[in-house]
Amino acid sequence: MPELVFFSGTMDCGKSTLALQIEHNRSARGLQGMIFTRDDRAGEGKLSSRLGLVTDAVEVEDDQDMYAYLVEHLSRGGRADYVIADEAQFLAPEQIDQLARVVDDLDIDVFAFGITTDFRSKLFPGSQRLVELADRVEVLQVEALCWCGARATHNARTIGGRMVVEGAQVVVGDVDQSQDIGYEVLCRRHHSRRMTAATARAGALSPDVLPLDTAARR
Repeated sequence: MPELVFFSGTMDCGKSTLALQIEHNRSARGLQGMIFTRDDRAGEGKLSSRLGLVTDAVEVEDDQDMYAYLVEHLSRGGRADYVIADEAQFLAPEQIDQLARVVDDLDIDVFAFGITTDFRSKLFPGSQRLVELADRVEVLQVEALCWCGARATHNARTIGGRMVVEGAQVVVGDVDQSQDIGYEVLCRRHHSRRMTAATARAGALSPDVLPLDTAARR
């Protein structure tokens, strides 16, 4: 039976890499897929991985009917043995409904990939709808790590290395901290404390931090 599967995880845990792997495996067996994406780091109409892999994709517009797009593609004689939707957190809830209809009405598997929560730990509307509708929700097993070494569970937006909790929900960026606005994955503890790698390093180097007198503890 065809399924709507939601592969979720934090940033930097290999979602897009898995999407590209699924595309490669199926195309190698003679299958043809339809790839949708939204606001990929590589630019419009691209599905890319931080490992350097990239392929062309259909850039989804705000009001685009994804079910109607696929039906039109098929009616023109095109093939779509499966559908991949990357950056699915940026899709509108109605578009997630359309992907579910692709599964139910057209008998086509849909593999959606996305971040569950935003930099404020609030659900993205698209991800929330996927959790509500998906036949399966798969949490990726490649664990992203916080700067402290613990499993990263939260996405943080940073400006100049400092975590911010206000602003638009969608601001396209990456985990490359060389840019002014960036993102960093953190464990729940350090996300709640707003402690990024940069602020932790600055705190450790601060002269206001009391030295540890190891001799006194012996």
